[in-house]
Amino acid sequence: MAVKKVLTIAGSDSSGGAGLQADIKTFEEYGTFGCTAITNIVTMDPQNNWQHHMYPVDAEVVREQLTTIFSGDPLSAMKTGMLGSINIIRLVSKVIDQYKMKNVVVDPVMVCKGEDEPLHPENVFAICDHLLPKATIVTPNLFEAAQLSDMQILRTVVDMKEAAKKIVNLGVQYVVIKGGNRLEGNKAIDLLYDGSEFTFFEAEKIHTNYNHGAGCTFAAAITAGLAKGLSVKDSVAKAKVFTTEGIKAGFAFNRFIGPVWHGAYNKSHLS
Repeated sequence: MAVKKVLTIAGSDSSGGAGLQADIKTFEEYGTFGCTAITNIVTMDPQNNWQHHMYPVDAEVVREQLTTIFSGDPLSAMKTGMLGSINIIRLVSKVIDQYKMKNVVVDPVMVCKGEDEPLHPENVFAICDHLLPKATIVTPNLFEAAQLSDMQILRTVVDMKEAAKKIVNLGVQYVVIKGGNRLEGNKAIDLLYDGSEFTFFEAEKIHTNYNHGAGCTFAAAITAGLAKGLSVKDSVAKAKVFTTEGIKAGFAFNRFIGPVWHGAYNKSHLS
């Protein structure tokens, strides 16, 4: 059977835990072949409390990367992460149309780990206008879901349901909102909504600081699952387990962060 090719259009995390590095590691663990278009290079300063520095890639360079990637056989799925500018968001929208891409996963990255303000607030509107109507599924966390739905911060499952309805009304086929550690209660709850039915995916909360890249990993796992022929619901279910195993096996990178371990799922299922 031919290896499925998948694409991530995302930022580069120099620490290796998130961004396209997390995507590539996840794609590999799923047995798919990952291609990358870099939109930003992100560095972190250990001498200044891990402050993030962003180095955007010009939209024309992103376009050239995508031309390279799409010059081969068709891709089975793609995801977006940190896009960085309205021009790049519009470019990605055109590429989806040009190559008639199916299985499009939008991870609406709005902040870096440890940051509280959206990187580019104007991009929220561009994502809603140009990407969500063409996406199979969007994977916001609580903060991102609040931004997309124009609501206050989400704290309960009831809030998540309301936000999910508003987001699906923007044109996306499915939304999965990640409850994470900020959701009230002892469960890490993710909510999937298809416009008519809510499906919940639960796991015990893991109290750890070693969860860097969990959101990227989750979205990448959904992407790879779709590429391999899983339904949206089954892709989300497997991604939930894959990411949970990765968080459980997370480790310290330095005194500031610790990434998830992308090899944990296959190790536990093969042992």
